[in-house]
This record gives sequence, C-alpha cells and structure tokens, in this order.
Amino acid sequence: MPLPRIRRATLTDEETLARIDRETWSPLHSVQPRPRPPYGPFFTERWLPGDHLVAEAEGIVVGYVRLAFATSLLSNAHVRQIQGLAVADEARGAGVGRALLRAALDEARRREARRVTLRVLGHNTPARKLYESEGFVVEGIQPGEFLIEGEYVDDVLMGRTL
Repeated sequence: MPLPRIRRATLTDEETLARIDRETWSPLHSVQPRPRPPYGPFFTERWLPGDHLVAEAEGIVVGYVRLAFATSLLSNAHVRQIQGLAVADEARGAGVGRALLRAALDEARRREARRVTLRVLGHNTPARKLYESEGFVVEGIQPGEFLIEGEYVDDVLMGRTL
C-alpha cells in the first residue's frame, strides 16, 4: 500500500469514520464497551470534522486521528491532545498510523500549539511504541485506572513539546 494522503475530515466522511471506529474496536485501546446498534453519530458538538484528519489510500479512507484542545481552559490553549487514532484493519502495518500521527503534529504546530499530549492504555504496547518513536514520553501513569473485561489497566499519560 502506498503512503496515504492526509486531509481534513468533512461531514461526508462521517459514515466511513464511524464504520472504522466500530470495526477496529478493541479492549486493547478502548475504555468504552463494544458499540452496539443503534449507533450514535461520529461527529458531535464535542468533536467536529475540523478536529479530525483522515488518511486516504487509493481514494479510500483508511484511518483518522482526532486532534482537539486538551481542555476548555484559556490557560491550556497552547496544548492539543490526540483523542483518538484508528486505522482500518486492511491498512495496518503500512505506515498509516505513523503518517496520521505526524500529520497531527504538523497540524498542532500550524495551530500554534506548543505541546501535544495523549492518553494510552498501559497494555497497548504497539501504540506506546509508535508514540515513543515519534518523540512522546511518559509523563504519568494512573495505575489501575480502568477495569476492562475483568482486568485493571493503567492509564498512561504521554506528551511531547513541539
């Protein structure tokens, strides 16, 4: 698979992104229960199309990253947070996640952010390795923060300066 083209999401991406979100659901990265019908909207008042970058491979959307303000506080407006990253199963291992992550960092710089943060579950080793390889460091661990499928899982806070 060639490297994806990264672009901003539009309203017309909603169904595709919702499908990717449902199909890639896993207790490895989600603190929410498996989605069940009726499904809610992908874009909400909290997360608009402008908060998302999508990856296209050969004209097909194969992933997204959600980049939003970490909080609503003016004193925190220099920080952006990655609040979701998903890659369709058929596109995994082809550099799509890395391309989305790098595009999110570029977009954060464009928006004059000074830092980017994220949260990742402690047992999600593949994601943690990706983030570390792109300069993110562990800034805190909340031990046993989530109970997922009968197991207590750490919440790992990571960040990097731009």
